[in-house]
Parts: sequence; structure tokens; C-alpha cells
Amino acid sequence: MSLRLFDLSACFEGVIPSIIATASADGTPNISYLSHVVRVDDDHVALSNQFFAKTAANIRANTQVTLILVDGFTGDQFLLDIEFVRSVDIGPLFDKIALQLKASSAQVGMSEVMRLRSADIFRVHRIEKVPSPVPTTPAPSREPISLPALAEAIRAIEGQVEADEIIDNLLCGVRHVLGYRHALVLIRDGDRGCWVTTGSIGYEHSGLGSEIASGDGLIGAAAASRQTIKVNDMSRLRRFGEAIGTEAEMSEDATRVVAFPRLPLAMSQIAVPMAARGAVTGVLFIESVERLAFREEDEAALEILAGQAASALRVGEQAAVAQAAQVLPALRPASDGREIRVVHHRVDDSVFVDGTYIVKGVAGALLCLMLQWHLKDGRDAFTNREMRLALGGRTPEIKDNLETRLLLLRRRLEEKQAPIQIVRIGRGRVRLQAGGRLTIDAARE
Repeated sequence: MSLRLFDLSACFEGVIPSIIATASADGTPNISYLSHVVRVDDDHVALSNQFFAKTAANIRANTQVTLILVDGFTGDQFLLDIEFVRSVDIGPLFDKIALQLKASSAQVGMSEVMRLRSADIFRVHRIEKVPSPVPTTPAPSREPISLPALAEAIRAIEGQVEADEIIDNLLCGVRHVLGYRHALVLIRDGDRGCWVTTGSIGYEHSGLGSEIASGDGLIGAAAASRQTIKVNDMSRLRRFGEAIGTEAEMSEDATRVVAFPRLPLAMSQIAVPMAARGAVTGVLFIESVERLAFREEDEAALEILAGQAASALRVGEQAAVAQAAQVLPALRPASDGREIRVVHHRVDDSVFVDGTYIVKGVAGALLCLMLQWHLKDGRDAFTNREMRLALGGRTPEIKDNLETRLLLLRRRLEEKQAPIQIVRIGRGRVRLQAGGRLTIDAARE
């Protein structure tokens, strides 16, 4: 049976460098290593052009090229006879290779050095497996993705209207359909220029409220490009989490910084943008201790799930905006119980409850707003719309993702077992529960 490029999928992960052999016009050979080879279709591959000048000159002078690919699982080698067709330096294919190269090289601090000049496209004329003098390791077998299970996960996401249920069902689909146990959902905070962890499974510490600056690492690159980016062999790369500032390792109460979750033995990572109608509202980030964990079909399934979640979040937010601005009846504030001291830092809207850091940004502003209304009017129930109207003038982007910020606030209060809790009591409505007498202080920076 003749080999096809599809059969060589494990060779295109960049785990083991490929080898390109060229010859000059007079037949003088030259051999170089390649960092990225991409399967374009059934008959073409694209090579990342970071060649030495000699290799590039040879390809233009003699379009017949030999390429050796190595299977990252088995170590099997394949010899390809290929012919140069054209070079591209713009377009989706170029962008895809450039982003993958940038994400990989950033892990070793070489993103400014390893820049893609062009993507050179070659037609594949022949594929031959190189005989091995020793037995090779067979590739690990994996069950194919269950389409009925994937369809069920999509329906579960589609049937939700609340942000917490949408995100929870997305993570549930990642675990039960694809079998990945460590995953995060980060939601865009455009007001502060970062991505905030709002959902988490599998980690010892949830990392809820941890942040990644826009443009940083796989997550930032995937969001900025609206393309899925993966690294399938972390053994050659610096762990992404190590790039996070050392302050994150210190006490949250001292730094107002939540540590980003870590999987110390991670070998594979993937970041999938959550996009709806061209706008990226979040990123689904997954990592695994297995090498080459993310197959092409896994990537496609994750993109389907992430896209469905993004659409559901958008629909839910639009429905919440359309609700009537009904002010719920006032209740008398609690006059007994212990004192609960809330400190609000206006510089970043960070909030502490009894000395424990809770949250910052719009989520912190929302908590302070509800507390102020509670102390002023005796109310303990609020509508999302009245909060959106109250803060919308100062923070325009709140109209697009108030639901997810309220979700982050609720989950951080729960995780910290704070004496203040926010509970959902209906569509677009929440209730403030306090276990004592509230005081709010504005901190001086």
C-alpha cells in the first residue's frame, strides 16, 4: 500500500527536526535541518523558510529536493521526493506557520530571532519508508473521537443560558469526549488588557482569577490570531508557566495576583480561541503529560466545542441585556453578627474581605457596587441590567461580558469561603448574602 501524507501526521508536529537535502545547479549537495514542515493537502507540504542562504539558493536553482521526516512517536523515518512550487509570505498558511514558530520559539526566549521569511510550498512526488536496522516502537493506540458523544456535548452547551453552565459544560465536554483532565477557560478583560481564568478543571489550585497579558504565550497568540496554536513536545521547550512573574508565587493577599495553574510535567499544550462572529471572547487552554497529545481530530473537536461555547455566551449576554430593568424590593440590612470589613483599592478595583484578597477589575467594582446599594437602601437582590447601566459609562466593555465577570466574582467568593457570597436567584438576578455587619473602606494607595 502506498503511503499518503495523511499517514505521516505525527511527522508534522515539530517534535523531531526534519532534514532537507538540496543541490546547486552544478550538483553540489547541501543538507540542513528544518524546524517546521506542514501538510497543506494530500499532495503538498510547506516548509518554514529560515534556511541558510545556501539552501535557499539551491532550491531556486534546482527545484528537486529530498526531505526526511521522522515520526515523533515511533522514530520511523520517511524519505520524500518533493519539488518546489512557489513561496508565500502572506495569507492563512504563512500566518499559521509563523504563529506556530513564534509560539514555540517564545518558550526558549528566541521569538525575536526565529522569524519566518516565507512558507515554501512543494509538491510531493514520492514517499518511501526508510528501512530501520532495529525494531521501532509502535505508536500508542487511541480510540477515535465518538461523534455521538461530541454531538451530545455540543447540545449540552447550546442548551445553556447562564455563563457558569456554559463554561462548565464546555470543560465537561473536554474531559468526557476527549479525555483531557487539565483545562482552563480564560475570558477577555479588554478594560485591563488581559485574559482572566474563569473556569478550571484538574489542577490542585483552580487558578480562578489568574491572568495572562494580551499577546503572551500560546494563550495570547491564539487570541490575537484567532487560530489554534499547540506545542506537542514540551521536552525541548521552557515551561510556559515559568514565564509568569515570580510575584504570582507569593501570597495573593500581598500581591493581589493569583498564581496561574501549573501542570509541572506537561508535555503538550494547546490554546483554542473561543470566537463568535469574528470576535474572540475567550480561550480554551488544555495541557497534557503525554507527548503528541493533540491529534488533528482533537484540534478540530476542540474548535467546535470552543466555538459553540462562544456563541452560547454571546446569546446569553444579549438576552441579559434585553431584560427589563426591574429593581428588586429592598430588605433591611443585617444589624447583628460580626463585623465584615471590606477594603476597596480604587487604583485597580481590587477587593479584600477581612484581609483576604478576592478579585480585581470589573468583578471587584461589581462587588463594591452591590455592597454600596445594600448599605444605602437595604437591598440584597440586584439585576444584572441595573449593574450594567451603573458601571457602563465608566467601563464600556462591561456591556459585552458582565455575566462572565459576575461568574468570576461568585466563584472567587466561594473558593475563599468568604463571609460574603453572591448567589444566582434567577435569569439576570443575583442575591448578596452577608454573614454579619458590613463596612467598606477605600484604601489609600
